[in-house]
Amino acid sequence: MSLSTPAVRPAAGPGARRSHAGLLQAWLPKLVLAPSAAISLFFVYGFMLWTFILSLTSSRMLPSYDFVGFAQYARLMANDRWWVASTNLVVFGGMFVAICLALGLVLAILLDQRIRQEGALRTIYLYPMALSFIVTGVVWKWLLNPGLGIQAMVRGWGFENFRFDWLVDPDMAVYTLVIAAVWQASGFVMALFLAGLRGIDDSILKAAQLDGASLPRIYWRVVVPCLRPVVFSAVMILSHIAIKSFDLVVALTNGGPGYASDLPATFMYAHAFTRAQIGLGSASAMLMLGGVLAILIPYLYSELRNRRHG
Repeated sequence: MSLSTPAVRPAAGPGARRSHAGLLQAWLPKLVLAPSAAISLFFVYGFMLWTFILSLTSSRMLPSYDFVGFAQYARLMANDRWWVASTNLVVFGGMFVAICLALGLVLAILLDQRIRQEGALRTIYLYPMALSFIVTGVVWKWLLNPGLGIQAMVRGWGFENFRFDWLVDPDMAVYTLVIAAVWQASGFVMALFLAGLRGIDDSILKAAQLDGASLPRIYWRVVVPCLRPVVFSAVMILSHIAIKSFDLVVALTNGGPGYASDLPATFMYAHAFTRAQIGLGSASAMLMLGGVLAILIPYLYSELRNRRHG
């Protein structure tokens, strides 16, 4: 009887080992990122979907799934406080973006003149951005308090008729939010513009100077048009900050007096978490999300188009 020897599998050659290593190298980043991606999908986009579902229900103190269609959105459109918050957002957002752009551009142009102590000045202008909006709101609440801040200080100097009580004036309270937000964000815009200015080719400026153009005309006619991508990015970022502003409002005015300085974010929080109207709060949150998407989608489209053509 003959004994058969088992077949011996040939050892994997160098080519096969390189193939396995390449396969592992290709899949390793995906495996590492998979948990983070799954968590983001669930806790970000999953909760966005859940919020949209709740906005279609009659949820009050606790979530319920008694669907009422778009009735919550109709209630939202009939809510006077929502329209006050939306109007305040237009005023606050418009002034915040415009003033930050103008002030940031002026500061960047001044620093671009290669002045002394540029690094120290740049740090001073940028420092407010390192603070949270809660800290900014508390500090400006002290400064704008009629009994403690600027008004009290000026009256202490002998100007008894001086008034700066915007914080307690329903018609002016929203402008205190603009002051605080501009103070915090204008340095960041300055840094964006300064980086853009430093990226402009000096030969363009020298050619304009040889043509006899004055410095203000060079900046207005040559430099500022070259900064269009920076302006677009700054507008997108500032608009996003304005739409989701919550902590600054809570710390500075808490939406008051009454709800005169409410913004959509504070409206959403008040109705969803303190007034037991989760459905109405979810509807307002979805409209805020729509506003953010209306800003982000053109920005992403522009970035992708530039990369494709670049």
